[in-house]
Amino acid sequence: MQVLNDVLGYKNRKIYQDERYFKFSLDGVLLSNFISIKLTTKKIIDIGTGTGIIPLLLSLRTKVKIDAIEIQKELCELFEKTIKHNKLENNINLVNDDIKEFSKKNENLNKYDIVISNPPYFKKSKNKTIKDNARCENYLTLEELVSASKKLLKNSGSLYLVYDVSRFTEVIKLLSDNNFSIKRIRYVHDNISKEASIFLLEAIKNGKTTTKIMSPFILFEKNGIMTTTYKNIYQGKE
Repeated sequence: MQVLNDVLGYKNRKIYQDERYFKFSLDGVLLSNFISIKLTTKKIIDIGTGTGIIPLLLSLRTKVKIDAIEIQKELCELFEKTIKHNKLENNINLVNDDIKEFSKKNENLNKYDIVISNPPYFKKSKNKTIKDNARCENYLTLEELVSASKKLLKNSGSLYLVYDVSRFTEVIKLLSDNNFSIKRIRYVHDNISKEASIFLLEAIKNGKTTTKIMSPFILFEKNGIMTTTYKNIYQGKE
């Protein structure tokens, strides 16, 4: 059943969701907050947008047109309703397409300043449900994502990813092999005593930059209370 929900504590933003499908996660919210949008930014694209949480939150920070690419028709239909409800037709351009095909058609036409993705973290699954497709590389592998991003980005453009730490070495090597330099990394921990579960990353196409390891992002205090930083993001104050 489709329902219209508030987007956490963010004002003036609601999102259509369906319990049959994968709902937006904390990962997308953190990635949205991690992205730096410059005055010179003209083109942004979100690969595998799902129900659209990243473009939805970015639209609060910028008027730059955001292309949102999603291969699954059912999720596009949900996000289309969200776009119309929030009156964001002039801000978000939703495209129902395979990013591999989209990048081939647009590599010489649209050079993006920013490419964003909260991709599936795990290898291909035998199951092909919408929820499995969101978690597993059934439609898009990490290698294919990096290849498509390389085609779409202009030189010195930024690729933003959130990923599971179990594949950290693989991500870094693949980006390096494709002439991306790592600009920023931020590890996310449930609490200060636990190992990082995911990491946020900004990489520059054909760039030469020193890698900055940012302070860790801690979600909860040891007593289970949200940290101030996490609470501010959750409530839309950052």
